[in-house]
Amino acid sequence: MTAVPARGARTPRQPAVGAVAVSGASACADTCLQPFLAADVGGSHARLGLVSPCFERGAPKLLAYRVYRCADHPHLADIVRCFCAELDVRPRELVLACAGYLHAGVVVNKNLVWSVAPAAMAKALGLDHVRFLNDFEALAYATAHIDIGNTATLKAPLMAGPEIGPVVVIGPGTGLGAAAWLPGDPPRVLSTEAGQVQLAARVGLEQQVLEQLALPDSHTSYESVLSGPGLQRLYTALCAVRDRYPTLDEPAAITAAALDGSNDMAREALDLFCGWLGSFAGDLAMLYGATGGIYLAGGFLSQLVDFMRRGPLVERFLDKGVMRPFLHKVPIRVVDHGQLGVIGAASWYLDVRTEGASNAGPAPISPGQFHQQASENAVRGSSKTDGSR
Repeated sequence: MTAVPARGARTPRQPAVGAVAVSGASACADTCLQPFLAADVGGSHARLGLVSPCFERGAPKLLAYRVYRCADHPHLADIVRCFCAELDVRPRELVLACAGYLHAGVVVNKNLVWSVAPAAMAKALGLDHVRFLNDFEALAYATAHIDIGNTATLKAPLMAGPEIGPVVVIGPGTGLGAAAWLPGDPPRVLSTEAGQVQLAARVGLEQQVLEQLALPDSHTSYESVLSGPGLQRLYTALCAVRDRYPTLDEPAAITAAALDGSNDMAREALDLFCGWLGSFAGDLAMLYGATGGIYLAGGFLSQLVDFMRRGPLVERFLDKGVMRPFLHKVPIRVVDHGQLGVIGAASWYLDVRTEGASNAGPAPISPGQFHQQASENAVRGSSKTDGSR
């Protein structure tokens, strides 16, 4: 980032294309290394890049980049084959950032249109390795390469100055992803399934909507409302509460009608969406002490910037009782997802290879370890600032 050298990013960083730094003089010493593939796969789209085998000006350099609709292909291996055939390349390694988590060799995620098994895919494609990390884990790694000037600020920090501290990335899309970037030497990324946390509804309209969405005494996740399909559910449930007939049958139509003011139910549904998103972001900001900022990433959020600025999002973010002064310090920005997942996956892989961990996955850090470290840091910080203790 242009203004955040404390992020632990490699230096120098020179953002050049869109929101991502991808060009500059090579810092590669090993001319025998070959370009590799980096992929960012979500429920709707697969983004693939051919990446230089070395950092350039501290950031990965994309040699080629393509976006594919997942539903147009029978499996992920077919997308990879198409990409390689279009470029006439035969790379040996793939870094796969994919929605979900790995269990028994298979990626678990209900929003993927087909099964993804990294080891089986490596064998089918004749690759030496397919290395896996969560897609929002990759986005969190990419925060070190974001140019703040190319983001949209929903809420600036109360006091100007370096934005130092943990960063949280949240992304409503086909599902709801979230990850935390933790400063340190080296910095760490904590992958989460925060989207599956129980949805918290306030007394009043939110509870009435929740009654339409869920059976009594059952689990309803934040993802069930903070996603593209979730916006559709919110609109339908709100129409039931207001005794109105739902005339819009897809999230894009609801968003468009809310933005142009042609449908009051759509506008109210989008207000509900923004309020819940603000509340969810505030909870994660408190949980991880995210003084480095909240980044909202997702295909359709960039269309909602003005709506979110005028709506309830920021106030719901701040409305956390005694924690309001802390949350005033936390900026909220919208960043275009674009190439960031591919850049983040490539950055993670280049870091791992540079550190010699050629067979390692992302450095694991459990929530328990994180909270123990945070508690120890808080105690040390308190002892430094309060001489009476």
